[in-house]
Amino acid sequence: MENLLLTATLESGDYVGFTFFIGSMAMLAATVFFFLEMKSVSGKWRTSLLVSGLITLIAAVHYYYMRDFWVENKTSPTEFRYIDWILTVPLMCVEFYLILKSFGAKKSLLWKMIFYSVWMLVTGYLGETVYRESSAIWGAISSLGYLGIFYEVWFGSAKRLSKNSNNPTLQKAFNSLAWFIFAGWAIYPIGYMTIEGGLLHGVLPSESMDIIYNIGDAINKIGFGLVIYSLAINSKKEEASV
Repeated sequence: MENLLLTATLESGDYVGFTFFIGSMAMLAATVFFFLEMKSVSGKWRTSLLVSGLITLIAAVHYYYMRDFWVENKTSPTEFRYIDWILTVPLMCVEFYLILKSFGAKKSLLWKMIFYSVWMLVTGYLGETVYRESSAIWGAISSLGYLGIFYEVWFGSAKRLSKNSNNPTLQKAFNSLAWFIFAGWAIYPIGYMTIEGGLLHGVLPSESMDIIYNIGDAINKIGFGLVIYSLAINSKKEEASV
C-alpha cells in the first residue's frame, strides 16, 4: 500500500504530472458547476448542460488515471488519452446538434460529424502508436476528419442552419463554438507533431506533447461547456423579457 501511495505522488519539477493533476481538478470542478447549474436554465437547455457535464466528468476520471500512469511510468498515457477522446469528442459534436435541433438540424448532420470525429481519432491513434514511424502520413489522414467537421461548422449545413435562425444569442454561441473548432482544436496537432516522425520532433522536448494535449483539453472541454452555459442563461433572460 505504501508503494502505491509513493508512485501516485508527484515529484517537484514534474510539470507534466502537475498539468495532469490540475486538469483532473479543473474538469471535476467544471462538472460540479455544470450539473448544479442545470436547475438554473430552462428545460430545453438542461440536456446540453448535462452533455457538457458528462464531457468534463469523463475527462476528470481519465485525467486521474493518466496522472497516476505518468507518475509511475514517466511515459505518455496514450491509450487512456484516446479512450477519453473517443468518448468526449463525439459528445462535443452532439452539442452542435442540440443547439441547432430546434432550427431544423437532422440526425444525419449529427451522425456525419460523429463519423468525422471517430475517423480523426482512430487514424490519429494509429499514427501515434502502431505506425509511429510514419506518423506524419497518418496525421494527414487524421486531418481529413477534422477538415470534415471544420467544413460543416464553418461552411456546411450546420453553418447554414445557424445563419437561418433569427436568434442572435444562438448565432453568437454557435460562432464561439466554431472558433473553438478552428483555434482550440488546432492545439492538438502541435502536440501530435512532437512525436517521432513529426515535424516538431526534436524541436520541442517529447514530454511537451502531454502538456500541449492537457492545455488543449482544458481550453476546449471546459470552454465548450461555458459557451453552452452562457447560451442557456442568455436564452432564459430573453424568454423572461418577452
